[in-house]
Amino acid sequence: MKAKITLMLSFLFLGLSYVSAQDDDSSTLSIMSEYAKAKNYEAAYKPFMELRKSNPNYSRAIYVYGENILDYKIENSTGTEQVAYINDLVGLWGEREQYFASKTPKGEYAAKACQLMYDYREVLNKSNADLYSCFDAAYNLDAATFTNPKSLYTYFSLMVDLYDSGDKTASELFNKYDDIVEKVDQEIENYSESLNVLIEKEEAGTALTSKEERYKNSYESYLRAYDQISTSINSKLGTRANCENLVPLYTKDFEANKTNAVWLQRAAGNMSSKDCTDDPLFFKLVNAYHKLSPSANSAYYLGILKDKEGKTSEAIKFYEQAISLQTDSFKKAKLYEKIGDKLKAKGDYGSARNYFRNALKHNPSNGRPYLKIADMYNRSANNCGDTNFNKRAVFWLAADEAQKAGRVDPTLKSAAAQAAASYESKAPQKAEIFSAGNAGQKINIGCWIGASVTVPSI
Repeated sequence: MKAKITLMLSFLFLGLSYVSAQDDDSSTLSIMSEYAKAKNYEAAYKPFMELRKSNPNYSRAIYVYGENILDYKIENSTGTEQVAYINDLVGLWGEREQYFASKTPKGEYAAKACQLMYDYREVLNKSNADLYSCFDAAYNLDAATFTNPKSLYTYFSLMVDLYDSGDKTASELFNKYDDIVEKVDQEIENYSESLNVLIEKEEAGTALTSKEERYKNSYESYLRAYDQISTSINSKLGTRANCENLVPLYTKDFEANKTNAVWLQRAAGNMSSKDCTDDPLFFKLVNAYHKLSPSANSAYYLGILKDKEGKTSEAIKFYEQAISLQTDSFKKAKLYEKIGDKLKAKGDYGSARNYFRNALKHNPSNGRPYLKIADMYNRSANNCGDTNFNKRAVFWLAADEAQKAGRVDPTLKSAAAQAAASYESKAPQKAEIFSAGNAGQKINIGCWIGASVTVPSI
């Protein structure tokens, strides 16, 4: 009987100890959280470290607030102390993955660790090779969640630096360029598709909810970041991707890759984007690619070849084939825009506008087609009106298109506003409208434009 009573008391004691420990952890978490929310990270550090040590899987807040606390410590320390805090933050992310794996995307957090080491590479004495290996391992670990725009740029920038120092080959450079560009394009497509839903809702006259507004701001923020990174990546690559470098590289590697559809598509794509399409190698690449894997891309490149031969009608057939083969709405929009660009360059503005309009249907958050239509109106103003006033009224149409670009595309707000202001300045001003006495009247614009514009009231 004594033994049973002793055992019961032991269990009771253990239970009370467990409850007490839980209460202590809850209290410590509360103290840490309150300090961290007030950005008093110095005071938050002690309870953070206590809870992290005593019960690391108690709450994910340990790691959320802990990241901010250690960031503060890193920024406010130097030398060996700073190195210790940097290493501790990397360790914290490892612990988060250990205890909260489902809430810790591997690629995202591995890239964060690499970015931290890159940002403090001097104090950590990290070489470009060390850092590139870190990013490369993170990318290969989980490319799907390696999405941070800054880290994607850093990853590629390190590759370029290693190429310049002779530590990476041209093939490795361009393969990585293709990897990163395709990744950035995929992220742009993902956010564009999400934004398109909200843009279409607004354009239909339905107000967004407060939650949708927050989502819209987030999507626009990411799209601006990816647009900036995309520009930076191409600037970093610079003239290393000119025809003088691409042609000998792809010529050398052609035989080994002539049955590799991905390689052929990338090589043809890079030669097309860098305007190397006059070289006979482009013909070889395109025909090998189309024979091996007929697709929207290969049909588009065949259209380019026909354009080069001056066979416009045959080129259009291939372009239309490319569109019909493309099932992805975002990629279809890019094809429509590319074909519109070619027709615009030829001066076929009416056909170009049709392609640009179709591009907008498939990706309404891309404002570039609006600006291109505005530019065609601007260039046609002198030819599309029967009087000086009516000719200049075309600039109102151009301004309207430019304004649409800024309204739907977060990456073009500034450029669109400048373009619209420029077009407005060339349209009839208030004094001229007063003299003409036609405020509020509709003007029909002829030629290829075939549209009407209402004279503003004064």
